[in-house]
Amino acid sequence: MSHANISIFVPHKGCPNDCSFCNQRAISGQTVSATAIDVEKAVLTALEYNIDPKNTEIAFFGGSFTAIEREYMCSLLTAAKHFLDTHSFAGIRVSTRPDAIDKDVLETLKNYGVTAIELGAQSMDDDVLLANRRGHTSDDVRRASALIKEYGFQLGLQMMTGLYKSDFQKDMQTAREIIKLQPNTVRIYPTVVLKNTHLGSLYDKGEYVAPTADESVPLCAELLQMFENEGIRVIKLGLHSSETVESDMLGGGYHPAFRELCEGYIYLQKILEKLGGKDENCTYTIYVRNKDLSKAKGQQKRNEKALKNQGFSCIIKGKENLERYEIEVVESK
Repeated sequence: MSHANISIFVPHKGCPNDCSFCNQRAISGQTVSATAIDVEKAVLTALEYNIDPKNTEIAFFGGSFTAIEREYMCSLLTAAKHFLDTHSFAGIRVSTRPDAIDKDVLETLKNYGVTAIELGAQSMDDDVLLANRRGHTSDDVRRASALIKEYGFQLGLQMMTGLYKSDFQKDMQTAREIIKLQPNTVRIYPTVVLKNTHLGSLYDKGEYVAPTADESVPLCAELLQMFENEGIRVIKLGLHSSETVESDMLGGGYHPAFRELCEGYIYLQKILEKLGGKDENCTYTIYVRNKDLSKAKGQQKRNEKALKNQGFSCIIKGKENLERYEIEVVESK
């Protein structure tokens, strides 16, 4: 059974910075902070839908959980821990800033049953962090990551691509630095420019050009493979689908099925590698594993169209007993 989260957002609470890209109302779809009662309602609602607690975490998102007022934080954790004790949930996951982690915080989280901590690293380039008003350094990420692992928590790291003052090489270097920290999980977010943000102002003045979703795909597809090749799970690729994001978005790398675009791109590149040097006058049947057939064809069959535009006549079909991204090519006379 797949893993799931019961997500509770704690927007802006405790955050000492106003990062260039941040508009929590648009990202989370809410401005009112969660209460202990909200936690209880969210979990009880999930239980009514017969979720499997043993494969579900109670997750506090918003990016600055350990920077909120301590009594408030503990009230939320108390409500969550009750369900860990009574229903055997997989754990509690929190998202926070690298500069809001110390030994005292980690002792508190451990006492309340927190099992995973995600850090919003965003970039490992200090110039990019400064330009985007993050208020922390790459060394803060390294220090916090080491402490989190020392205390036995699962470590998650989040990175953004296409930030103001970043570029392809800096984003690739961020990924390499994150790999050195050996997190359990990673989230990759192409930058989305939202209204009422510093990036939005720069975008409107023409001082920042945000990569589009299509422009972000090749880089993010490469990052996906880099992390997975190192045994690091990419648990999110692209900002989650949201009507609020779509209405507040000015530009950038948003697509409601961005991960599928990236996985489709990987399939296209691997198919083209297999077809390299083959006769364009022949027809080929491309076999991929059954569950990835739609990805191999691409969103709106874009991969089939791309192959045709490159002169190849191909039919893409599913087949049993193939691995992910494994390609078989059969020539049809």
